[in-house]
Amino acid sequence: QVQLVESGGGLVQAGGSLRLSCAASGRTFSTYAMGWFRQAPGKEREFVARITWSGGSTYYADSVKGRFTISRENAKNTMYLQMNSLKPDDTAVYYCAHRGAITTQYDSWGQGTQVTVSS
Repeated sequence: QVQLVESGGGLVQAGGSLRLSCAASGRTFSTYAMGWFRQAPGKEREFVARITWSGGSTYYADSVKGRFTISRENAKNTMYLQMNSLKPDDTAVYYCAHRGAITTQYDSWGQGTQVTVSS
């Protein structure tokens, strides 16, 4: 099992920036990838970005491409999401998630961190 703890959320004005962090502990040696998801009020959870743990390959949702950057620090078992040019539509609870193998779904989730973008 992997435990995940997000931090870095907050209130920011439109056009501003935030950096989210996700610290992993436990069975982190069995990590294929980690990802960020978000859920806005009244909406389903949606994929934001993911990064493979060994090669650092990244993939983004179209809605955040060019504005958000996902990265990781393997030695610290930590993943980041740098969010620039934030929009009110980015307001949501952001969750990080762990994926143990390419053949599996995301199997561990953090508790979430609130991001609120004011207009």
